[in-house]
Amino acid sequence: MANRLTQIATRTGDDGTTGLGNGERVPKDHLRVQAMGDVDELNSHLGVLLAERLPDDVRELLVVVQHELFNLGGELSMPGFELLKGDAVLRLDEALARHNADLPRLKEFILPAGTRSAAIAHVARTVARRAERAVVALAAHESVNAAPRQYLNRLSDLLFVLARVLNRANLDGLGGDDVYWQSERLKGQEE
Repeated sequence: MANRLTQIATRTGDDGTTGLGNGERVPKDHLRVQAMGDVDELNSHLGVLLAERLPDDVRELLVVVQHELFNLGGELSMPGFELLKGDAVLRLDEALARHNADLPRLKEFILPAGTRSAAIAHVARTVARRAERAVVALAAHESVNAAPRQYLNRLSDLLFVLARVLNRANLDGLGGDDVYWQSERLKGQEE
């Protein structure tokens, strides 16, 4: 990726194609482009989350994740290249264990709700799952390294845990707990 963007409106995509990092042009609905778009959307949702008040350690982690997602997108845009390394997956595993350690064990399903920052983390989690599905779909047709799929899988888990952490952070005076699903079946068992 030696070239830097100097012009945004090139009009080269007016024919329904887009350029990959290796110079190849593919249709805009190509599986690779869809995966790249989902990763880009995920990174944008993390940008929205970073606009919120967050605990310092969560903020620092998400900034690193944004850079790693950019690497992941770059790797997807250049078939055959490896930009996202295995240590990025290990970093997520460590963060997942660290942030999950102090959370109470879940006994019920929770809703994607609570504080604004937790809700945004849940939205990012669902986009991470979609991006993972897109990478899996791409890998069924073309060679894709394992790290991008593993990273997105781990990141969606981490975002679920961070949503729970953010519900308890109480930075905006609204924190406290997760929002539990009110299951009719569970209600019947309690009576």
